Amino acid sequence: MQTVLTIVVPCYKEEEVLNKTNRTLIDLLNEMINAEQIASNSRILYVDDGSDDQTWAVIQQFSTDFNSVTGLKLSRNFGHQGALLAGLEVAVKKSDCIVTIDADLQDDPTVIREFIKAFNNGYEVVYGVRKKRETDTFFKKHTALFFYKSMNWLGVELVANHADFRLLSKQAAKQLLDFKETTMFIRGIVPLLGFSSTKVYYDRKKREAGESKYPLKKMISFSIEGLTSFSIAPIKFILALGMVSLVVATIITIYALSRKVLGETVSGWTSMMISLWILGGLQLISISIIGLYIGKIFMEVKHRPRFIIEQENFSDSFNQIKEKNIKQFSAQKQKFFH
Repeated sequence: MQTVLTIVVPCYKEEEVLNKTNRTLIDLLNEMINAEQIASNSRILYVDDGSDDQTWAVIQQFSTDFNSVTGLKLSRNFGHQGALLAGLEVAVKKSDCIVTIDADLQDDPTVIREFIKAFNNGYEVVYGVRKKRETDTFFKKHTALFFYKSMNWLGVELVANHADFRLLSKQAAKQLLDFKETTMFIRGIVPLLGFSSTKVYYDRKKREAGESKYPLKKMISFSIEGLTSFSIAPIKFILALGMVSLVVATIITIYALSRKVLGETVSGWTSMMISLWILGGLQLISISIIGLYIGKIFMEVKHRPRFIIEQENFSDSFNQIKEKNIKQFSAQKQKFFH
């Protein structure tokens, strides 16, 4: 029995690049079906993450013109991780394995063939890992490497230079969906599943159209989310910092009292102002870090849904096995793109 594959593609304001993306993925899917690598009812599932452009209209057109294309529309922007989870929850019902890939196709889709080979060899999780980061700026490259090293040092198992381009078996996807965090850091949770895994290396391309959905502000937020989701190291650091401050304060107090007993004048304005600013800054930072953890608890205890599906657009049901007519496919494709 052939493998039923679903390619989940989260989309947020991607109307500029979607036509090329769909053409590339349709060609790849068709080639793999013809080569009998995957089943004929394998699918592409686009998830519109609350875009305010024509992304959903484009996806609807795809699902009308191509039997192998389906779509989900979320009621608002739930973020990249929420869109991935929505796609996984729908796809896992009738798929043997699921590949997640971003709509800009900077991650090389031809590598999916290698993913399927690894899956057929018994691997439940296959990570797409970048060989190098030449397309990144100097700042992004080194901050990313620092992030991976820091997370691993803190005990969080992350696959370096891996984002969200991966294959999950049906079993692995089901177990992932059993994690009920409201704010889920998928890159950190997948290694926790413990299933057999392997890596496939590839060269990342430059984005051909549209703008990156991960500017510096979002990358920093994403890093903080990952850190606070898996480690209490920042709180332990605050404790250590407080103990060091207490020791330093004790030494300064003894020094000041000894100078006073000896009758020597203590010039204190400068040292007092410096101490006030340093301690004040440390206190604000400490309160903020603790506040982040309290905020996460606040969000988790509400048990709000991680995503809300507004519309589903399927050309036919997932549970129907429909053989492709290659001539009809070619005619539809030519009509749509020309």
